[in-house]
Amino acid sequence: MRETSLALALSGLSFMLAVIWGPPLLRVLRHFRIGKLIRVEGPDRHFTKMGTPTMGGVLIILPVALVTVLLNAASLIGVTVLGRSVLLPLLVMLSYALLGAIDDWEGIRGPRRGLGMRARTKFLLQVGLALVVAFALKYLLQVPELFWPGVQQPLTLGNLYIPIAVFIIVGASNAVNFTDGLDGLAGLIAATAFAAYGGIALLQGQVFLGRFCFTLVGALFGFLWWNVHPAQLFMGDTGSLALGATLGVVALMTGQWLLLPIIAIIPVSEALSVVIQVAYFKATKGKRIFRMAPLHHHFELGGWSETQVVQRFWLVSLLFAMFGVALALV
Repeated sequence: MRETSLALALSGLSFMLAVIWGPPLLRVLRHFRIGKLIRVEGPDRHFTKMGTPTMGGVLIILPVALVTVLLNAASLIGVTVLGRSVLLPLLVMLSYALLGAIDDWEGIRGPRRGLGMRARTKFLLQVGLALVVAFALKYLLQVPELFWPGVQQPLTLGNLYIPIAVFIIVGASNAVNFTDGLDGLAGLIAATAFAAYGGIALLQGQVFLGRFCFTLVGALFGFLWWNVHPAQLFMGDTGSLALGATLGVVALMTGQWLLLPIIAIIPVSEALSVVIQVAYFKATKGKRIFRMAPLHHHFELGGWSETQVVQRFWLVSLLFAMFGVALALV
């Protein structure tokens, strides 16, 4: 009970920090004209979002980093609230946020204005970072490699663990990135997934990881204060790449990464819709399965309003997250 109450308290703290820092960050972003550029091929209604401040992932990352670092510093004087095991997901979040920030900046002010960093370069950097993290998970933290539903003891994957971990981290990072396309969508989905894995971590006795997850949930709610429709701020790749990679690492640290496609059903569906659309387009030389990918645009072009897509996707995400936690309890 104490672990849960403290986790919720940390969530409230990071929420307040994000809400308080919102206006100063918006002023800074507007001053430097760091505004969103809208895809020409996207839904017409999105052109009203042109110029909305982006790189708002900073509003999520700063409170989490501050709370985590300060509470780890407090442990040096005997007050243990967050353990050092959470430093790895924090470093992952910061590393992928830096990569995302470079991509955002390139898209706004770089030579490839509107496009950002080259996809191959970004992918190789994501894989390189994920490789380092995968080795740290296996050999430094020695996390449980895999929990199978109904089996109490973790299974060992041997040499397969490293490539699987890299795939999960890079895949989750890009999946959340694809999800970030509508006001409030990526934030709501990510908050739900981190809450689910935070609960799983607490049930496993990984109290520090659980508290870290709920600290992130609070920061995401604070970001959503400014991101709900009509959004005043977008997270950009600064936020989406970092959130996805961190979610992948959290799933790996619990050993319950098999549940990630369930708990993160929406990001996985968004990513699969892009893969299917591109593969089918190339195979049929121009035909499409979806009206537009990622998946949320398909429903938008089918007549759903932006808020309908966001709310219905979030309801699906919430139901599947609860199902995922239930499977973890088996």
